Amino acid sequence: MKKGTIVLIAVIAVIVIIALSCIGTYNSLVAERENVDNQYSIIDTQLQRRIDLIPNLVNTVKGYAAHESEVIGAVSDARARLAGAGTKEEKAAADTELTSALSRLLMVVENYPDLKADTQFTALTDELAGTENRIAVARKDYNDAAKSYNTKIKTFPKVIIANLFGFEKADYFQADQNAKTAPQVNF
Repeated sequence: MKKGTIVLIAVIAVIVIIALSCIGTYNSLVAERENVDNQYSIIDTQLQRRIDLIPNLVNTVKGYAAHESEVIGAVSDARARLAGAGTKEEKAAADTELTSALSRLLMVVENYPDLKADTQFTALTDELAGTENRIAVARKDYNDAAKSYNTKIKTFPKVIIANLFGFEKADYFQADQNAKTAPQVNF
């Protein structure tokens, strides 16, 4: 074989190896991004589950605490904002508002011992507590997936492929700044 042919074969082999490496990197980044999107959809599903539970909870409380319309209205308004939220930031803010409104509603319930003893109310609050736990787990899983993805698109040599094909950083699901302070409830 001629020296030129050997060099050509070596160059082609190197190009094939680099191309296969790039394809593998691209495919792994796509898989990571899909995992992030999947984890976010799980948060959406759990938030929707909570949105669906709230009317039943509110209606049960209304029967016992009809004069607590301000708290009940706040829960309904916050639920509507969460249902209408489009972006991750809007959903996080609306979720924080709804959590605060629900905590105020549950504090009002303390004034109604008959309501606390109601089996439908108890079942709904248990269901809501379970949903809150699922939301917390879904947020953690999403943030873990976002961290893994963000780390991969920032490390060498994947950063080259990520920049070349427009892979963007995934935002973390964070609580609103107002969620860091306990709501004030006055009776």
